[in-house]
Amino acid sequence: MSLFPLNQGAGPSGFGYRSTAEAVTHGLDLSGKTYLVTGCSTGLGRETLRVLTLRGACVIALARTLENARKVCAQVAGDTVPLACELSDPGSINRAIDEVRSGDHRLDGIIANAGIMALPKLQQKFDLELQFLTNHVGHFILVTGLIDQLTDHGRVVMLSSVAHKRTYHDGIQFNNLSGERIYVPWHAYGQSKLCNLLFARHLSTRLPGSRQTANAVHPGVIATRLTRHMNPLLRVSARVVSPLCLKNVAQGAATQCYVATHPAVAGMTGRYFADSNEAIPSRFGQDDALASVLWARTEDIVSYLD
Repeated sequence: MSLFPLNQGAGPSGFGYRSTAEAVTHGLDLSGKTYLVTGCSTGLGRETLRVLTLRGACVIALARTLENARKVCAQVAGDTVPLACELSDPGSINRAIDEVRSGDHRLDGIIANAGIMALPKLQQKFDLELQFLTNHVGHFILVTGLIDQLTDHGRVVMLSSVAHKRTYHDGIQFNNLSGERIYVPWHAYGQSKLCNLLFARHLSTRLPGSRQTANAVHPGVIATRLTRHMNPLLRVSARVVSPLCLKNVAQGAATQCYVATHPAVAGMTGRYFADSNEAIPSRFGQDDALASVLWARTEDIVSYLD
């Protein structure tokens, strides 16, 4: 799959590149269901929150601060539970896990939407490159800490990206997770998105329930996220062409909403989706041995972060 698909029509699912989150959930009654969504304060997370509550679901809305979570929850009419969760801070993540557990919430889905993208300069925390820490390790801690809260049919949806195909030449730089030896912003982002994909792939083999699923999705290239770190001239140019070749937020949130809720996806696990249809990941994204190594290495990292 390219960044900008030439075929923007519907696929086998009946949905496609231009489908919106409202369209892929049309007719679904999610009353009585509960979903946890990270990164709810802006962009795709906010749209996911809006659409899930529109369909009757309760959404546990995670944002970096409780103030931001409360603010976005106040903007929707449905049932919400605002929580703070800073994904680069294990303490914050564990507090969020404890709050979900203490509230006795049973989760029909976890949508790991939050993330940071292509930081222009190397940033580190706990001697880890920040995109790897936030996008992968943070979600690893959160999701594995909430597995016992999943319902029998619970679904885990990891927000990956087609950018997973633009990672470093060896896929994951296990000998350079700090980013000290070499740091290429888009490769570091691609590495973190490959980790999201491989995490979902391996998690699908470890879920305790036979009907529980874990999948990864590519949301599409979203104008608001893509232009964040561009220089002003390129940013203006991108805004001019974005209506032609980039998705808007409503379209970008479609695939994660589809995979988290649609009956057609029930039982499908360890897969990769784009444009609300199953897609083919890179060779690294299909490497089960690499996924196993990543899982073990991440467990080691989490043990020293604790």
